[in-house]
Amino acid sequence: MTFIMIESLLYVLYAILIVSSVCSIVFSVKSRRSRDPQVRGLSQAKMNISMGFMLIVLSLIQMFMFSGSTVRVIVGALFMVLGAFNLFAGFRNYGLISRQRAD
Repeated sequence: MTFIMIESLLYVLYAILIVSSVCSIVFSVKSRRSRDPQVRGLSQAKMNISMGFMLIVLSLIQMFMFSGSTVRVIVGALFMVLGAFNLFAGFRNYGLISRQRAD
């Protein structure tokens, strides 16, 4: 029973990983092609949020999929911290830029 739950959780994590990777690529291309600085900033903020989710999901997959060695724990923790930082920076920048746009 627990094997089925872990396997289904991995499928969900893989789906989230694929979606966040595609979103990250789309927002990256959109931010690079935009000439308007506010649209560029919003796209970069969305890209940071997508990348943050992607890094956190990568670390969760690594923790669930493989046995815990010291190197894997350190790399997983590093991905988790980088993902949390990207999420924080993305949400903060998105809030700042969207408030500027409303003014």
